[in-house]
Amino acid sequence: MPGELDKVADQARDLREWFRGFVQKHMGRPLPPRALRELDPLNRLLERDEMFSRISRHRHGDGDRLELQPMRRWRSPDSLLLPIGEALAKFVCEEDFAAVKACEGHSCTLVFVDHTRRRARRWCSMAICGNRAKQAAHRKRLKKKH
Repeated sequence: MPGELDKVADQARDLREWFRGFVQKHMGRPLPPRALRELDPLNRLLERDEMFSRISRHRHGDGDRLELQPMRRWRSPDSLLLPIGEALAKFVCEEDFAAVKACEGHSCTLVFVDHTRRRARRWCSMAICGNRAKQAAHRKRLKKKH
């Protein structure tokens, strides 16, 4: 129906903003047990899923193999939110919130998990935000010299 996908897109944005708030509230320290109650909106989304598995042939370097492949029925536009919900749930369950940081980029709103050995990472992407910060610092140093 017209507008259904727009409605789902709005729900996806709402889910993103809710999850951003959850991550920002808890980042930098391990998730406390009471955080589980805050995950009710995500659990309600995950409960709507209609997944099943299928055995399929998988081409591998040394021949064909059978594999169990997860499948999903897309019964409604709302079901498009389910893979997003799964990714968020996987993040909550598998990542250490003590290692979640906000990017120090000037106008960046992203957060990331710092998997570096010393936990010294500062930017979501060295190629983007890190490079911009280093360029800005370089320009600032040049300005001071003149």
